[in-house]
Amino acid sequence: MTTPQKLLIFTFASAALTGFAADAATNWAESCAKCHGAAGKGDTKMGKKLGIRDLTDPQVQAKFTDEQAFKAIKEGVKDESGKTTMKAVEGLTDADINALVAYIRTLKK
Repeated sequence: MTTPQKLLIFTFASAALTGFAADAATNWAESCAKCHGAAGKGDTKMGKKLGIRDLTDPQVQAKFTDEQAFKAIKEGVKDESGKTTMKAVEGLTDADINALVAYIRTLKK
């Protein structure tokens, strides 16, 4: 593979990753930040009311898998009594949700 070909592939890959990050960040800002906070600390009024965990904490992130995060985003979360504690995020494709889970993992400090 020639250097120009490698550069072309790198350029397209970089553009794809940039689009991924922007889309996930936008979805986070539009669908998650009102409760979880822009940085994921759960420090919003609603986040404090609901006792939302700090997603920047590595110990908190270690307590759930990507599959569990995906399911929570897609289906919502209910407590032991069946009360909805997090609504499902509507209007996202599975690819959007996977990107959002990857974005959540970047919040870890």
